[in-house]
Amino acid sequence: MNSSFEEILEKDGRLVYTNVGDSMWPFIRQGRDLLVIERARGRLRRYDVPLYRRDSGQYVLHRVLEVRGSDYVTCGDNRWTKEYGVTDGQILGVLTAVVRGGKEIPADSPLSRLYVSVWCGLFPLRAFILRSFAFIKRIFRK
Repeated sequence: MNSSFEEILEKDGRLVYTNVGDSMWPFIRQGRDLLVIERARGRLRRYDVPLYRRDSGQYVLHRVLEVRGSDYVTCGDNRWTKEYGVTDGQILGVLTAVVRGGKEIPADSPLSRLYVSVWCGLFPLRAFILRSFAFIKRIFRK
């Protein structure tokens, strides 16, 4: 049986899966880390990592950078473009832990909070560096 993320979260209240994509690197490593997602309870906070579904049907796991009145601004840790207008209605759950090498690392652990404060605090610098690397890659591909 092939269940959707929504069905699993509704039935079990918890979803454990391996991600596809590198938008949350280096916090989450594609195909290597297990992600523990639980149903969201109420409004999210800054730096939470929700699993949400875009209007296109695509599932996305990005970090909340800003909590606004009726929506959120999100961005992947390995991205520089912010996504505006993510609503509570689109959110399926929130990342509560990453399992790496058999060890569960809570999303709110001191090490995770340190990473988030540094990585997100340096967003303008990080965005500049990521854009520069993308530009250099394009030059060398031609």
